[in-house]
This record gives sequence, C-alpha cells and structure tokens, in this order.
Amino acid sequence: MTDEQGALLRRLRKRARLTQEQLAERSTVSVRTIRRLETGRSTDHRLRTLHLLADALGVGTEERRQLTDTLDRAPEDAVVGPPEPAPSVPASESPEAAPAAPPDAPASGSPEPAPVAPPDAPASGSPEPAPVAPASDPPESAEAAPVVQPATPSAGVLADAAASLAREVRRRWQREEGHRRVHDPFPLPVRWQPAPAGLMDRPENIQRLQPGDTPRALRLSGELRGVVAAYRSIASGRLVILGRAGSGKSVLAIKFALDLLAAPAAPVPVPVIFSIGSWDPTTTTLRDFLAGLLLRDHPHLARRIPGGSTLAAALVDADLILPVLDGFDEIAEALRAAALETLNATSCPLVLTSRRDEYARAVRAAHAPLVWAAGIELTDLGVEDLAAYLPRTDRLVARGGEGDGTGVWDAVLERLRARDTAASTRLAEVLRTPLMVILARTMYSEAPGREPEELLDTARFPTAGHLEEHLLAGFVPAVYRRRALERPDGGRGQRYRDPDQALRWLGYLAHSLSQGTHDQRDLAWWRIGQNLRTATRVLLTVLVSTVCMAAATLLVQGVAAASGHGEPIGWGASVSYALLVGVCSGTAFGITYAALTVVGRTAAVPSRVRLRLSAAGRRTERRPVRTFLTRFGFMLLGGSVLGVGYSWSVALMSVLKIDYALSRTELMTIVLINTLLYGLIIGLTAGLVFGTLAVFESPMDITAAATPIRLLSVNRTAAGRQLLVLVPALGLGVVLCGYAVVFLFQGLLGTLLWPLRGAVLLGATGGLGGAAAYVLVFTAWGQWLTVSRVWLPMTRRLPWDTVAFLEDAYQRGVLRQAGAVYQFRHIRLQRHLARTYRE
Repeated sequence: MTDEQGALLRRLRKRARLTQEQLAERSTVSVRTIRRLETGRSTDHRLRTLHLLADALGVGTEERRQLTDTLDRAPEDAVVGPPEPAPSVPASESPEAAPAAPPDAPASGSPEPAPVAPPDAPASGSPEPAPVAPASDPPESAEAAPVVQPATPSAGVLADAAASLAREVRRRWQREEGHRRVHDPFPLPVRWQPAPAGLMDRPENIQRLQPGDTPRALRLSGELRGVVAAYRSIASGRLVILGRAGSGKSVLAIKFALDLLAAPAAPVPVPVIFSIGSWDPTTTTLRDFLAGLLLRDHPHLARRIPGGSTLAAALVDADLILPVLDGFDEIAEALRAAALETLNATSCPLVLTSRRDEYARAVRAAHAPLVWAAGIELTDLGVEDLAAYLPRTDRLVARGGEGDGTGVWDAVLERLRARDTAASTRLAEVLRTPLMVILARTMYSEAPGREPEELLDTARFPTAGHLEEHLLAGFVPAVYRRRALERPDGGRGQRYRDPDQALRWLGYLAHSLSQGTHDQRDLAWWRIGQNLRTATRVLLTVLVSTVCMAAATLLVQGVAAASGHGEPIGWGASVSYALLVGVCSGTAFGITYAALTVVGRTAAVPSRVRLRLSAAGRRTERRPVRTFLTRFGFMLLGGSVLGVGYSWSVALMSVLKIDYALSRTELMTIVLINTLLYGLIIGLTAGLVFGTLAVFESPMDITAAATPIRLLSVNRTAAGRQLLVLVPALGLGVVLCGYAVVFLFQGLLGTLLWPLRGAVLLGATGGLGGAAAYVLVFTAWGQWLTVSRVWLPMTRRLPWDTVAFLEDAYQRGVLRQAGAVYQFRHIRLQRHLARTYRE
C-alpha cells in the first residue's frame, strides 16, 4: 500500500472517531494489518481487506475507490504529491463547527488528546483514540443538521459524544430490527388512534400555547411509517404510546428511533430506548437511572469531563438525550404512581410506552396523566391483515397429488372471514396482536407436521386464554426443533437441540427474573447468580477463597522447598498447613462477603475502567487524593479481616508445631499479637495497592462493545490483567508493609521478627491466593465464572456452556438484546416460562 493510501485510511479512521483497536473489532482485520496499512509498510494485502475496512468505516463510493484503486498499480504509476486534505466530517456526524485545522491537529472534542505522528511516521498502535479534525466547511444543504457552536471545551466533547452515540444507537437497533425479522416478509401493520382524553393532557398544554390561543387539531392517527411525522407535530415533544400486551409498542419505539436518526436533519437529542421496568423512583432519580443505563450499554461514556460528572450524566443533563421509556407497565404496580409523578416533575421531551389499563390505573392514582403529553393507542389487527400476512409466511404443500400449492392457513383464514362459529370468533380475537401472530407463524408456518386447524378445536381450547397459553407453550419447542442454525463467524459453543432441556434452562432464567416484588426484564450475565440464597453465596465465597489460598500456599511451599529456600517438611504437613491457611482465610473472605451483603455491596457490575500509567486520560477530575482515600479505607477494612483470618492459621500451626505446652496467657498473647500485626500488614497492603490502582484508572474505550458477549469478553480480559497486576503488587506490599509495621511496634509488643524469607513466602502466598480470590469473588466476571459456569450447571439449572446457550437462544429469537443485556422476546413469554418452571 502506498503512503498516500495509508494516509487516506488513517484520515478516514480518525474521522469516524475510531482507534485502530476499534476498527479491528468492527472490520475483523487485525490491528497489526491496520497499522501496516496506515504506515504504507504492507505490500501483500488483499482487495477484500480494504473492502472490509471500507465497510467498517462506512465510506462513500468515491472514498472507497480512492482506497482501493491503487492496489493493482505499479509503484511508478502512483501519484506524486502531498496528501489530500482531510475530508470534511458530515454535519450529522460532527455537530461541532470550528476553523479548519491541519489533518493531524487534535480536535477540541477529541476524547483523549495525544500527539499524532505525521503521515509518513509509523503508527504507534496506542489504544487512545486519535484526534479528529473538525469539519472545515459549513453544511451547504438546507437540510443538513444545524451547526452547534460549543461555548466551552466540554460542549465540544458532549457534541462529539452525542454524535458517536447516535451512530451506535442506529447501528444497534438496525441489527436488532433485522434479528427480530420485522421485515420478513413485511412489517405487520401497526396503526394507532388518539388515546382517550382522560389519558393525555389538555390540547393547550400539549401545544404549549399562551393563554387565549386556540389549539389546532393534533394528528394522532396513522400507521408505522408516520410515527416520526406525528411526533414532530407535538410541540411539547412528549408522547405516550398505549396498547394491549403484544400490540407492537416496542417495535413502534424501535421504528421511531431509527426513523428519527435516519432523517436528513439528524436530531440534536439522540433517541435512546430505555427499558424502565426496573426503575424504582423512590430510591433513584430519573436522571441517575438514565445515566446508569447509558453507562451499562455504552461503557465509554464513563469518561469524566471537567466538573466531575460522567459523559453519560452530562449528556442527560444537557438534554442531548431523547428518552424513549419502554415498558412503564412493567414497573412494580406500587411504584407506578410515584414514577408518573416523577416524570411530571420534569419538562424534557420524552416518549413513554405502556399497556393501557396499567397506565390508566397509574393516572388515577397520581390524579393526572403525563403532563404536556399527547397520547396514541395502538389498534388491533383485522382478519384482512392476517390474510395478507400469514399466507406469505407459510410453506406450500402439494395436496391431492395434483401439484397445486395450498397454503396451510387457507382453511383457517376462510373460517376467520366467515366468523360463523364461536371458535373462529375466539381465534380472531387471539390473533389481533402482532405477538400472537408471530407465535402462530412460528408454530405452524415454520415447523413441519403442525396444522393450524387445531386452533379451532373448542374441546382443547375452550377460551381465548387457553389458545394464548397454547401458542406461548409451543413457541420454544418449535424454534428448538428446527434445523440447527448456522453458527456466525467467530461464534462459539454448541447448538442446543433438546426442547425439554431448553425449556428447563430458560424456565430457570425466567424464574430468576421473577424473584422480588416484580418481574425484572433485563437478563444480565453478571446478575444471574444474585438470586441465589445469601447462605449459598456465602458458602460459595468460602469454598472458592479456600481453594485459592490453599492452592497458593501449597504452590509457594513446593517451589520454596524445591529451590532450597523453604523448610524441609513432608507433603502431609504441607497439605495440612495449606488446608489450614485456606480454611481460615476462606472463612475471613466469607465473613467479609456476608458483611457486604448486609449493606448491599456484593452485587458486582462489569468493569468500565482500565489501568493507565500515563497522565493523559486519567480520572484527574475526580480528585486523586479523594479517590485514593475512599478506596484505601474500604480495602483497609477488608484486608484487615483477611489478615485476622490468616493470623488464626499461623497461631494454630504454631501451637501444633511446639513440643511443650504453652500457658493460656502465653497462647492468648501470641494470638492477639498475630491478629493485630497480620491485620495491619495485610490491611495496609490491600488499602495501599487498591487505592493506588484507583488513581490510575481510566474509562475503557469500548464504544461498540456493549453487547452481552462482547462485554463479557472485555471483562474477562480486564479481570486477567487485574490479576497480573495484583499478584506482584500485593506480594511486594506485604513485604514492605510488614517491615513498616514491625518497625513501628518493635519493643511495644516485645521482640518482633520479620525475616526476609518468611516475608517473601507470605507475600507470594498472599499475592497469588489473595488476588485470585478477590477476582473470583468480588468482580463481575469472577462471580459469573463461579456461579453461572460452575455452581448452576452442577445443580442442573443451567448448561455448562452458559454463554453458548444464551447466544443460541438469541439467534433462535427466544431472547433479544437490549444493549449489554438480554431480554426475553416478550414479558408474556417470560412469565409463561417462569410459571411452567415453578409448576
């Protein structure tokens, strides 16, 4: 590749706000190859590689041609001259306008400014995002997005973050829309009409009119393609979407977000869909709840701006987010009125979806609907809608040997048109929502050997409720009896074909979400084990910590004995000592975990930070001294408990090794001194190590990583790196803190010894065992590994490869993705599976 081509690739990557690592993830091209291409050192690359990079960068036809047209040219045909100027960033991607800058000059909105090498210099491969040149030309089209002039450096950062978020949200929901097969063979009609007057505010308030102004008629009737136009006609920007269960509210919300993002004038507030079923308005403000979900699904927004707030919170505060609040009816019933009152205390534009009856009860309890909000209600599907849709989804079978294709739905549709029996009337009533139509399609159009005429059997299905339960019960077996799905590139694990096993495992997952006061929707991999009983989780903590500390002790003792630096004791004594250290230390870990459970601090969340030694990009806004002291105090207490546990094992081993009897006073003195000293040594070590590491933390730059599998992979890598840092840090800390503590208490507690060999052995044991136990017990990935990959499969509640099972269920359409978490396809399916599991 020529230097000119490499410079172009580098400029396109910078314009897309991507690091080399992020571009590698999107394009499946290795970082090493991208680095060689950008520096012009690659001479054996393929045309397919360039096309993969062009697809990942989303370049146009002309830029793609410029990127690939020199592949087959001889070096002497290359154009000689300066590199082309960096192309202007479209206004829809970078709202910030600024004077023209050189291609390599850092932009004011760059997430992590860093020196940039000239075009001919080798790329550094640094993980920091490269600065992007701001657009030098204003938009020429009247339809282009308005130019936003940031008043402060933070405004430029927020504008860049909003533009990046808009691209990611659009890409995510386009993928999810395709996965849900919304357009296969065409979208089911979703129509709406005005909601009852009592469920929306006065027209004068909706249109934000002055006193005396006459309100105009609102356009609150339409269908799926007109949702954005209807929303834009609402001056307040607040809309409530009502409908029965399965009527298509979530699909309409996705369509709304995608159409709004695809409009020629991209909106400044980015439409983001939030599932609010888990919101407790009595303990969490709306702002904090939205910011928390943004951090969960977009970890790179954890970066802090001047002032101390995260990018996620700053975007919410600056009204750069248009909340699409999906699932108001899934909030606990006792909290809905409080949630509505909290929403009424805000004035920001928003979209709210809910089932009609639940919303109506909340309105009556709060004595007011959502203020300034218009309301629409989704209508039912008709028989003609079914007649247009279902025949295009079925398989054609030859009947009577005549070779004419007869659709499996023809006879049923004739009965539905006639409405001549109670059975046909009841079936038409059931198939009035897209959810039931999709379930029926899956069972009868896509699974051989099933005939939909059985739905008209009044003996089997005497009521509409029986029909709905039949469709819900048949969905999972239908999708698991189909042929094995092709594994996507990079996929892992096996495909699960046994419907009974799948029903049991899915039932347990659904049951775990139903624990508590109300059903949860978000199936997060880091929370799967949180519904186990507290006693079970404490026992697991003790077992895991015991194994880690015993194995570390045995390993260190064995290496020391083999190298001639340890005491020559037999294997029996070594194993006994290792078990003693493991049990005592594991008990201390269990006590710590139980104490944290009482205060609600054991629910680990995925890590959103990485260690960074350079000053640039670190969380300096959080005041390093305060950050250090906070982490130091917390870990000092936890480490002291572990030190006390270790002192017990030392005291017991000392008693067993001494040939003569000790008086009770002497024994108590030894135990108390060991308890104090080891508690201080290990507590200080943990506090200093974790406090120091907290200062060097910076947000992970994983813009496109917020899918469940990718986030799990990132956290597995982060846990491994954390382990590699903690082992030597804790080991060295034990040695140094031991000398400091012994020096301070020398003479006060008698003659104290801290020999170097013993200190090194203790440091190695504590570093290996303590770091491993911490990672496995107190991190999100560690809890996932010990609970979801070991304990739950051992008890036959989940398969051994839980990751593969979840991804397989997602590929089959049983689960859907909502950012970094899974959700069941519909809350009714989730409740059915949970009830079946309990029964």
